[in-house]
Amino acid sequence: MMQIVAADIGGTHARFALAEIDGGRVVDMAPPVVMKAVEHASLQTAWEAFADAVGHPLPRAAAIAVACPVQGEVLKLTNNPWIIRPALIGEKLGVDRFILCNDFTAVGHAVAHVGADALTHLCGPDVPLPATGVTSIVGPGTGLGVAQLVRGTGPYQVLPTEGGHIDFAPLDGIEDAILQRLRKRFRRVSVERIVAGPGLVDIHDALAALEGRTTAPADDKALWAAALAGEDSLAAAALDRFCLSLGSVAGDIALTQGANGLVIAGGLGLRLAAHLPKSGFRQRFVAKGRFEGMMAAIPVKLLTHPQPGLFGAAAAFAQEHGGS
Repeated sequence: MMQIVAADIGGTHARFALAEIDGGRVVDMAPPVVMKAVEHASLQTAWEAFADAVGHPLPRAAAIAVACPVQGEVLKLTNNPWIIRPALIGEKLGVDRFILCNDFTAVGHAVAHVGADALTHLCGPDVPLPATGVTSIVGPGTGLGVAQLVRGTGPYQVLPTEGGHIDFAPLDGIEDAILQRLRKRFRRVSVERIVAGPGLVDIHDALAALEGRTTAPADDKALWAAALAGEDSLAAAALDRFCLSLGSVAGDIALTQGANGLVIAGGLGLRLAAHLPKSGFRQRFVAKGRFEGMMAAIPVKLLTHPQPGLFGAAAAFAQEHGGS
């Protein structure tokens, strides 16, 4: 058994926790320490603040998930000014062994390791995720994360993708209007422009324009709160449209990846836990023409683990190093 530091570095928050791994699995994880990224100058200073919070020297092994592609000599995070140079991590953080992965790759590892108690059934057959084949993972949050978990007779694999940047395909007149509005600002409209946190504001504004309403500039956090609470009919309509589009996109991802299971993850996934089953998500998920029967047979789950990025980063380290 060995102890490591797990870190999940996002645009807004940096999360750290001590994790115990053994036999290629995460066997324990301490409560996380969550920091605001803007209150720290760098990953190194946040790491030192975590060490101060723990009160003793940190393990010399780490699993770090970051909200950006893990490519090149310099990593620049989305919505976070920190600069990370992979070649200097060992020296800066005082670690001998580490892995560095994309934050949604970490979520894929979490899906591979969590038990049934961390996967709530959303739609399709109420059965466990298949033990072999492809599980697509779609995570709406600040952006739209997409990955695939491939399981067979050997070790599983998590394949990161940029599926959140495929083209948005409207399916009715209202979505035509949303696309037309967004095309005035973006040369190309990806699904992330619609099916991610900031997208609710654009959907809301497009619906207001359809009705000839004048709306004040909306804060996406306040709009999400109003929509989920059902306090505003137009916000609620925007939320319903968001769920429809999420169903369409999730179905497209599953169809493209040849999935026999799908998991909704991400911070917004958790917030939508009560709403998705009552929305048009399932109808749009299966509405794939000649493949409706195949799509209807796919179990769709919601990941409810409270810290999938941290847990998944530790699981990725455990898979690579086997706890030794």
